[in-house]
Amino acid sequence: MAITDFLDKIKKEWEVLKGEDTKDKFFYNENTYPDETTARMEFTRTKQKLFDVNSWSLLTGINSTFHLYDAQGNPSDAHKLQVGDYLQIILPATTIENWVTVIEVVEEEDAAQFVVRPCPKPEPLKDETEGDEVKHFFTDDATSTFRVVREGTKIMGMEIGRDEKPNNQGDKSGGRGLLNTLISEGGWAGFQALQWDKITRYYVHLEEAKA
Repeated sequence: MAITDFLDKIKKEWEVLKGEDTKDKFFYNENTYPDETTARMEFTRTKQKLFDVNSWSLLTGINSTFHLYDAQGNPSDAHKLQVGDYLQIILPATTIENWVTVIEVVEEEDAAQFVVRPCPKPEPLKDETEGDEVKHFFTDDATSTFRVVREGTKIMGMEIGRDEKPNNQGDKSGGRGLLNTLISEGGWAGFQALQWDKITRYYVHLEEAKA
């Protein structure tokens, strides 16, 4: 996808998101720099923060734990995820695993994003009692887009959640129907804004991770 097409898509989506009243969610932070040269330089670091998901766990305060796994289900120390990788997310004060897989990665000079979707636990990590149920409190219709954009002297960080519905029906819930409902409509509903505000602030350098 050409950079002009990608930026046009982002601008159109921005207008749609501002007018929507659905279960879709949108979280945003921005930071403005004194000149474009500085903004370009800082945006290089922004893209590094976006794609290095293991570093997200190092943010201070109330924060989830994020672990990257490769397409074969092995723990990964890669500083840049790729399509087919997995991300394990554990919410604060819980041991409940939530899994997503990376379905899109885009990187251009002035914009970058990746998209994830809830999925089953990677095959090598399953025990004998686990099937193909979606290991997440949202159904696999949901997607999360993590996006950064530089426009002039401004750097913007976004998280866009689409089609967020509790994973509480049928075999895909894997016996977690009630638990998934409590998380998605209760704990996560209250924590979501705090979590994605923290992440998007991190993207635009308003917040830093522990060394």
